[in-house]
Amino acid sequence: MVGAVLGAILIAFITGALARFALPGPDPMPPWLTIAIGLGGSAIGYGIVLGIGGRDSASWSGLASFAAAVGLVVIYRRFVQKRPLWGKDAYRFPERGFGVDAYRERLKRAGIDPDQIGIHGFGALQQRPMQPPFGTAHVPSGDHPTDNPAHYLGLLEELHDSGVLDDDEYTAARTRLLESLRA
Repeated sequence: MVGAVLGAILIAFITGALARFALPGPDPMPPWLTIAIGLGGSAIGYGIVLGIGGRDSASWSGLASFAAAVGLVVIYRRFVQKRPLWGKDAYRFPERGFGVDAYRERLKRAGIDPDQIGIHGFGALQQRPMQPPFGTAHVPSGDHPTDNPAHYLGLLEELHDSGVLDDDEYTAARTRLLESLRA
């Protein structure tokens, strides 16, 4: 019983994640929402297949579940995030939605302006502030990436893996962080 529930949650997570990747642009959301989208898509897709073809056509339920999950992501993006589905503005980082504020804060701590994602060829990286002149005392605040570089490298990799940063943005941010450690 527990194995079946865990298996259903895993399948729902995979279905929800694939549905998120089916649309262009970032869709940051917490794992529970990805699972909920996958479960909802699976229930809707399986219900449609059973209603149309009966138990003999249950092999089509996976494809129908994926299509229904994509439909749920479309509904979430249009009515919760209030973003377009296609075009240039689809690549912009959302301003509202579940977990978006936490992702925005993490991006800012990594030196990335979330409002610049999707503008001018995905130029999300902020310019590094100028260093203070020699002889000026500088007390680290604890939030600077060089205070905990392993954490920020992991954060950059996570943002890259989730599709928030493209390859060029990831490489530039990583290079800038590593160069700041050498200085």
